[in-house]
Amino acid sequence: MQEKRVHPRVQVDLAVSCEPKGGAAFAGVAKDVSMGGMFIESTEVVPFGTQVTIAVRVSGVDHKLPGTVRWAKPGGLGVQFGLLGARETHSIAQLLKR
Repeated sequence: MQEKRVHPRVQVDLAVSCEPKGGAAFAGVAKDVSMGGMFIESTEVVPFGTQVTIAVRVSGVDHKLPGTVRWAKPGGLGVQFGLLGARETHSIAQLLKR
């Protein structure tokens, strides 16, 4: 299978809170991240296309990242980021330099 990702990813282990639009927040762990999105390990099932807000602490700074679920499977979900601000983009860029 050909890799379709546009952005390089780095492995991380970040606690996150994921809040689906109109639903209750749940805990997860971000396992990889790129400028375009992240994989969140979780037991929750979130349907494709669901809008989510991801609360995460990166380098001592709290962020709320908007996103859309692009795929889900038992054990986790892939989220594509929405529009990010300069602060969020900078924090993700710092993670990618590790």
